[in-house]
Amino acid sequence: MEELAPGGRRPAPRRPTGSDVVFTADFASETQWVAGRSWAYPDGGPVNPGDDKLDYLVPDADHSRSGVFRATRRPDGRWNTGLLTTEGSEEGFTVQPGDVLEARVRLPQEIGAWPAIWTWRDGDQEIDVFEYHPDHPDLLELTNHVRGADRAVRDDAVEPGAWVDLRTEFGRRSVVWWLNGTPVFSDRRGVGRSWYAYLIVNLSVSAGRYHPPPEADTTEMSFEVSSLVVRRPRAVDGDDGDDGDDGDDGDDGGEHSGAATMGSPAE
Repeated sequence: MEELAPGGRRPAPRRPTGSDVVFTADFASETQWVAGRSWAYPDGGPVNPGDDKLDYLVPDADHSRSGVFRATRRPDGRWNTGLLTTEGSEEGFTVQPGDVLEARVRLPQEIGAWPAIWTWRDGDQEIDVFEYHPDHPDLLELTNHVRGADRAVRDDAVEPGAWVDLRTEFGRRSVVWWLNGTPVFSDRRGVGRSWYAYLIVNLSVSAGRYHPPPEADTTEMSFEVSSLVVRRPRAVDGDDGDDGDDGDDGDDGGEHSGAATMGSPAE
């Protein structure tokens, strides 16, 4: 179920030492994360109906700061939703070419839930570590919006309520996604030399254009991120480990959209 690198080579995992960890998520930290606001939403939020979202971003700690990202139904038909971003925070952490993000995630169970870990800066620079919709219960969406590559990965380990281990290597020449220790997609596009972007972790709610909205009796939904770290590996013998052509600097990203084309499952 994996897509190999050119020439049939399996993408080799990075092997950094502990000193290479440059970011360990503390979702309660107000110096690391800003809650309930993101410039990925028009005017910074709180709503984004143009992206088929029922979200109403809230800074409430109980919607995000524990690592459990929650959405709760509002009387007006929208949903209070949890979002954290490093953009605008005191530390202002950004992911850079060559970084490796690892996260352990519990997927949501409720129809209409739309969790994601992704990157954003200045209107684009988006790489989706993952997106998930429980109406496609065994499928993760993996997308490089910067250079136009995506893959829908189906796996028996992916199901509503399941815990999964995710890994994304933001290579200059190829972004590589891993699921539960196995490489599942190498896009051969990469992010370029000068790309950098802020992290976003959030739970959105689908409005129905691309995926069904929540059922009428659903009042709350959640997903959880129990750990998230970013490593900045040391290159070995001058080789950054990326596959494919280097191309431009990667500053031509796209939008975060539920309409992202889903490719065929990785073999």
